[in-house]
Amino acid sequence: MDSQVALMVIDVQVGMFHENNPVYNSDVLLRNIKLLIEQARSSKTPIIYIQHSARPGRALEHGTPGWKIHPDILPRFEDEVIQKKTPNSFYETNLQEVLLEKGIKKLILTGIQTELCVDTTCRHARSLGYEVTLASDSHSTWARGELSAQQIIAHHNRLLCWFANVEKSNNILL
Repeated sequence: MDSQVALMVIDVQVGMFHENNPVYNSDVLLRNIKLLIEQARSSKTPIIYIQHSARPGRALEHGTPGWKIHPDILPRFEDEVIQKKTPNSFYETNLQEVLLEKGIKKLILTGIQTELCVDTTCRHARSLGYEVTLASDSHSTWARGELSAQQIIAHHNRLLCWFANVEKSNNILL
């Protein structure tokens, strides 16, 4: 175990898996994140969950069933859960303080939504000097306009290589 690394799980909340419009490739996404979490637990790597709190009436409205972290990957007592209100997991949160307190220098990023919260957090983490690894098959989104979810994910995996090491989940060692 590298004591300076943490696994981040961004916005993997019940509301992202609505039966009428679930996030792209949701079963594979959950399976890959779950495997990374299991690996992190076995190596005692810290796990940090980021939980989005949306405005009233939204799928991730604070305190609603959709706001809860997905039951397949629930945090444990020793895990950190950080609340956020914007796509940036660092903005107006205590994430930076938690990372400094734990001596974290490397982040493994997973989660939802590829082009918003995952992208923004990845770029901000790199600008703060963190070594970032993006789990290329452990983040997801929905189709937008003429772009499919698969195209958005592939595009960000190529683009974010400027800010992170981009690796498949099974190539990431925790």
